[in-house]
Amino acid sequence: MPRIKSAIKRVKVTTKKHERNNRVRSKVRTAVRKFRRTLGDTSVDSVVTLREAISQIDRAASKGVLHRNTAARRKSRLNKALNRTLVGS
Repeated sequence: MPRIKSAIKRVKVTTKKHERNNRVRSKVRTAVRKFRRTLGDTSVDSVVTLREAISQIDRAASKGVLHRNTAARRKSRLNKALNRTLVGS
């Protein structure tokens, strides 16, 4: 355990940030999982869940949890997956 005052504060701050980042990342993963589950079902459900997933990804990127290029790549891949299922059916 740190003894220096600034080191003690750094531990507190990083712990807090770590917990927040995990919460945000978990929401993103959950939204993406829900979207992937609905891909085989009706397209309306897929579109709605895609919007939710993209929203969560954007929030994570705006908070700095995800890099903006990573967020863009993930959104692109999700859109691509939806388009593949819509064209395929």
